[in-house]
Amino acid sequence: MDARLQVIYGAVLNGDKETAETQVRAAIDAPIPVNNILQDGLIAPMTQVGKLFEAQEFFVPEMLVAARAMQAGLAVLRPLLAESGIGPVGKVVIGTVKGDLHDIGKNLVAMMLEGAGFAVVDIGVDQAPESFVEAAKGAQIVAMSALLTTTMPAMKATIDAFVKAGTRRTVKILVGGAPLTKAFAQEIGADGYAADASSAARLAKEVLSR
Repeated sequence: MDARLQVIYGAVLNGDKETAETQVRAAIDAPIPVNNILQDGLIAPMTQVGKLFEAQEFFVPEMLVAARAMQAGLAVLRPLLAESGIGPVGKVVIGTVKGDLHDIGKNLVAMMLEGAGFAVVDIGVDQAPESFVEAAKGAQIVAMSALLTTTMPAMKATIDAFVKAGTRRTVKILVGGAPLTKAFAQEIGADGYAADASSAARLAKEVLSR
């Protein structure tokens, strides 16, 4: 790997937002191909962050700062990716369901999905089923979050809304949140359940290939 890409990789892994941003600019000026910067400098370290989290060597604070460093570099790179015709691996719509105002977990999942190469549309918290259906036009994946047991039924209502709209087969629906289980996800007809942000990013890639 080019030494400059190694610097970007290290900056993202260590959560050094300023260095990630300035070194992405330097790599562009070098010039290093934008796809190399994306894959080796930004996506690769986020993959490593996920592995370290699962090995309990990284925790949520480390994941957050790494994701923010990645986003800083990606913000510089994004216009050039569009010009080069390099698209995302897929589009994900993410939000917290109706009645639930929690967003920390959702935000971290959104960052990790971006770090895995997805285009992410975050529709926010307290979102009605119809909001998910409308936002999901053109998306391959819908990710729903709930932190309260009282709002878990809203996930089933949202899946039912996709069925009613005739678009259930066009998207994969993933669910997550502290009170959820894999059994609950299967019961409501979701395509997958992730217990944390790292596994959510990996699961999103998996369901795209199904």
